[in-house]
Amino acid sequence: MERLSDEQIEQELDKLPEWKLVDEKWIRRRYKFENYLHGIEFVSGVAAYSEGQQHHPNIAIDYKVVTLKISSWEKRGLTDLDFEMAHHFDELYEQKEK
Repeated sequence: MERLSDEQIEQELDKLPEWKLVDEKWIRRRYKFENYLHGIEFVSGVAAYSEGQQHHPNIAIDYKVVTLKISSWEKRGLTDLDFEMAHHFDELYEQKEK
């Protein structure tokens, strides 16, 4: 995978309005949950998917808020895989919160 241009990143972020660009090389989203255990269940799903992709986000758990931060270390920036994962995590969140 190749590193995305600034224009490509902006186009991808338009499709993911909850995700924010951080330091020009990360995307980040905060997910809010009804309770602590729902957040932990979400993190478990994130971890399983990430392990399968061999591409792991930074994860912070703050009671009922889970923050994910994604970048491609090898490419020193963002790639298509980062955005594919963000889409997957959003879908996982929607399933958990139904």
